[in-house]
Amino acid sequence: MRFLELEKLRQCFPILDKKVHGMPLIYLDNAATTQKPAVVIDAITDYYQNINANIHRGAYFLSEEASRYYEEARTKVQHFINAKLAKECIFVQGTTKAINLVANSYGEKYITAGDEIIISAMEHHANIVPWQLLCERKKATLKIIPMLPTGELDLTKLEALFTPKTKILSIVYASNSLGTINPIKEIIKTAHSFGVPVLVDGAQAIAHLPIDVQDLDCDFFAFSGHKIYGPMGIGVLYGKEKWLTEMPPYEGGGDMILQVSFEKTTYNQIPIKFEPGTMPIPEAIALGATIDFLNSLDIPAIRSHEENLYNYATEKLATIPGFKIIGTAAHKISLLSFVLDGVHPHDISTIVDGAGIAVRAGHHCTMPVMEYFKVPATTRVSFGMYNTFAEIDALTQALLKVSKVFKR
Repeated sequence: MRFLELEKLRQCFPILDKKVHGMPLIYLDNAATTQKPAVVIDAITDYYQNINANIHRGAYFLSEEASRYYEEARTKVQHFINAKLAKECIFVQGTTKAINLVANSYGEKYITAGDEIIISAMEHHANIVPWQLLCERKKATLKIIPMLPTGELDLTKLEALFTPKTKILSIVYASNSLGTINPIKEIIKTAHSFGVPVLVDGAQAIAHLPIDVQDLDCDFFAFSGHKIYGPMGIGVLYGKEKWLTEMPPYEGGGDMILQVSFEKTTYNQIPIKFEPGTMPIPEAIALGATIDFLNSLDIPAIRSHEENLYNYATEKLATIPGFKIIGTAAHKISLLSFVLDGVHPHDISTIVDGAGIAVRAGHHCTMPVMEYFKVPATTRVSFGMYNTFAEIDALTQALLKVSKVFKR
């Protein structure tokens, strides 16, 4: 990506003009949330200024207009992930909500005492805790795909985990704390050979990898809008029509009903069956605007740029005394976690913040990963489309100062 093209792209994001402690903002926490282009911010403002009405319920212009934009956004999501049907795309709060929906709805119908659920050793807490809660409630067993010292899964152990009692596999596509890209299509194929459906946590992958749910053949796919330059409070659960049709409602109220009486309630069809109450309508519409924005860009060039940023950062940061990357998988998204000898990650984050640099420090909601690598936390640097090589240079200089301060 040429410099002038990158500068033009950066101008789409108003917050990048911000000063932090008198310094230009260098935002390197994109794995937590990405910044928003003006067109996405404008879409939310436009909804409240010109459309504001609830959907599906009002026989008047504003409600009909809101409903149309909302459903158009669903169709945009369908095409973005290549779902077969728009109704296979359920609007939810985010990835966490999507996983909880499947754990509770699919789990309620299909999991019984003695059944087994498979996840991996590198999962975000959001793909651990819902399944633990389900196992406690149903007296089921949680089984774990082990991890290797490289931060890759030991897939030689995968097939042995499946038994006739295995009812679902839920797995991350790309690790939020290691950057590892799992061979998800191969994993899905293996699970399907045992007749086991697969949920893919796509929260990190969605911003860096092309997603085609039909090609992957996953049964469920979850992602959050705010990870792909969209608004917070909106995400998507994709599910194959056969599963969503058979699964019971997760929450009740609003449009998810057809008929209510004190004797019996009947439920709406998908996707509305899983969208109770007043939905985050402006956020859904803004997610549609986000997809329009992404579709207007040269995505292969952006992915190449992010890969170059990652490679450059890996080389530059390796020159810092005591620097060590945690997770050295062969295939990674543009994210790296590291430790500096003798310096706690929280101290690193606090000090580089003084230079206007935003990085993430902590366990990144992956405590089992930290335990495996025997570290209390890491510092995480994650790149987005608007980051620059100069920002990596600034980070390197800031970390060199950190290293010198703690060596005194």
